[in-house]
Amino acid sequence: MPATPTIIGALLGLGTQMYSNALRKLPYMRHPWEHVLGMGLGVVFVNQLVKWDEKLKQDLDKMLERAKQANEQRYFGLCLLPLTLHFGIMFPYAMLLGKSLEPLAPNSAAWKIIGLLQ
Repeated sequence: MPATPTIIGALLGLGTQMYSNALRKLPYMRHPWEHVLGMGLGVVFVNQLVKWDEKLKQDLDKMLERAKQANEQRYFGLCLLPLTLHFGIMFPYAMLLGKSLEPLAPNSAAWKIIGLLQ
């Protein structure tokens, strides 16, 4: 258990109890056992907060990695799909029928439609 969160939690618990006594205009150290209890609760609270923050960072890293992979699959797959459709389906079909390969010409309307030529 790291020392810094423990000390911060103990000071938080002690300060909260002393502030509570000051607001009620009581002596600062009226019931010492309440101060010990407050320090213990402060230590537990701050240490759990540190653990939660570490878990949150790990979860965020996992989510960002998943989002990056999904974006790569989505956008890189989309760019290759029109080329696959044109050269995988249209080219053999045109050759079998003896048709012209005009739809595959670089300045054709088909390339403009799919956004590869501006």
